[in-house]
Amino acid sequence: MTLIKSISGIRGTIGGKVGDNLTPVDAVKFASAYGTFLKQNITKEKLKVVIGRDARISGPMIHNLVVNTLVGLGIDVIDLGLSTTPTVEIAVPMEKADGGIILTASHNPKQWNALKLLNAKGEFLSGADGAKILEIAEAEAFDFADVDSLGEITENNAYMDIHIDEVLELPLVDAELVKTKKFKVVVDAVNSSGGIIIPNLLEQMGVEVVKLYCEPNGHFPHNPEPLKEHLGDICKLVVEEKADFGIVVDPDVDRLAFISNDGEMFGEEYTLVAVADYVLSKTPGNTVSNMSSSRALRDITEKHGGTYQASAVGEVNVVELMKKTNAIIGGEGNGGIIYPSSHYGRDSIVGAALFLTYLANQDKTVAEIRASFPQYYMSKNKIELTPQIDVDNVLATLTEKYKSENISTIDGVKIDFPTEWVHLRKSNTEPIIRIYTEAPTQNEADVLAERFVKELKEIAGI
Repeated sequence: MTLIKSISGIRGTIGGKVGDNLTPVDAVKFASAYGTFLKQNITKEKLKVVIGRDARISGPMIHNLVVNTLVGLGIDVIDLGLSTTPTVEIAVPMEKADGGIILTASHNPKQWNALKLLNAKGEFLSGADGAKILEIAEAEAFDFADVDSLGEITENNAYMDIHIDEVLELPLVDAELVKTKKFKVVVDAVNSSGGIIIPNLLEQMGVEVVKLYCEPNGHFPHNPEPLKEHLGDICKLVVEEKADFGIVVDPDVDRLAFISNDGEMFGEEYTLVAVADYVLSKTPGNTVSNMSSSRALRDITEKHGGTYQASAVGEVNVVELMKKTNAIIGGEGNGGIIYPSSHYGRDSIVGAALFLTYLANQDKTVAEIRASFPQYYMSKNKIELTPQIDVDNVLATLTEKYKSENISTIDGVKIDFPTEWVHLRKSNTEPIIRIYTEAPTQNEADVLAERFVKELKEIAGI
């Protein structure tokens, strides 16, 4: 049980003691800090914030606390109710709002929830702004509105439909072509809001949808992180249904994974690779992903004559580098597609529509498409942190040990060996050190990971 305060928001487990977990008091405190930050930095008589939540069990409670805290600060709220992270992101500029909050702990299990904070562009706050909000929260420097100046709540439950309409209007999305293919797709939305929006999108593109865990009740039937070990049910169902492929999203619908027609994982890392291959074939240009993502995106980008660059981990860092390099598409290797022609945020709705159009343009099965890409294999591991572990010292020791290799310390430590790499970093969302490796075979990736897990533990004394 823990509460994680970071520049990207506040995340924690429900229940327990104030300051140790995400309690009602902590939710009010950080909503107050965010609202106060907006009031300090935007000179308008009346501010407006968009709020949406995923389907987690604690969602209605946290939602009511956050909405009414903003009302208490004199801020008007556009309440989307049950929604997705990318839907809230597109709603903020459409509503000409001053910010947005998504109540979701993304891929974390059901006992977690979080406040994800957006600016007026519907993008995640910068590190500097996030740090200011943490300071305001720490100081509890809040000034609430008097009774005649309270904010007002406007409910708007149309935005998931608006979001789908926006995606279907994108020039590279061809719903009419997709309709001619009569695809059949299984959808696992882990009983959250993706269970509404993804099937709705697919049906509007003429796809036959087989729903698996699409009831938005917050009772996640498996760990909601879309990794192979959690997805046995959909892998089996894709084969049983003779489906063209399967779609898996996390609870807030910003991570997208595919299951190939043979019931095998397409690979979260290859979601972005596939969509980028399609987008770059139509609109050549540059790409960006974070440094924990596969080298395959670099290969695909160079195939289409573009330039690839890697950012520090974190959506805000990817977006910043994408803007700097005028990237056509980018994202993260965890299945996060960022397509600026729509908006600067990870978006499974955009990703699914582009992938369907890509598939409709190919005379190949999904498994054949996957086999056509450069083959890299990753191993993703983690070490639980205790207060006694000095992470900075551990990483500094490793950096010194491997100083003769190609090393980046932009975000933790990444060591690029000639045919493989390892990236070690402290997570922003969980009390762990992540150890990601990639190599030409799964065995080599696993062996490299085991080696560095062992070295980390030896240095840390655990």
